[in-house]
Amino acid sequence: MRKISLNSKTAPVVKKIFRFQPLIALECPLIGSQIPAGFPSPAQDYIEENLDLNEYLIEHPMATYFVKVEGYSMINAGIHPGDILIVDRAVEPAHKKIVIAIVDGELTVKRLREIKGKWFLEPENPEFESIEITGDMSFKIWGVVTYAIHKMR
Repeated sequence: MRKISLNSKTAPVVKKIFRFQPLIALECPLIGSQIPAGFPSPAQDYIEENLDLNEYLIEHPMATYFVKVEGYSMINAGIHPGDILIVDRAVEPAHKKIVIAIVDGELTVKRLREIKGKWFLEPENPEFESIEITGDMSFKIWGVVTYAIHKMR
């Protein structure tokens, strides 16, 4: 696999990084019934409880950040330009995890894969090439993506 430049307009890069601030609970009503994705069912119009999105989405508050993404290389993993990713720096990076990596000083979003003892950062879009992690590059895993937040298109 050849090394690609991360500076292209369509290459996946982290646009902004935001620190998680767990000062206020973010509670939203949770409907007390599961909603089928197939056939409609009779509505049950009641709220069972409040769901604190911080509790639901954030496992390690002091190690959690939000990053805004631009680029198209992770489209098939459900990550689109403009999405906000929740990144947990306390989660151990591992094979098949989606990670934020620093490659030669630039942040990128890719899936981490081990193939025959070699490590790669792989896109989830066939128009992009994998990046083989080699000893001659500056490389570090910055964090592991735990959730993607995006507007339904």
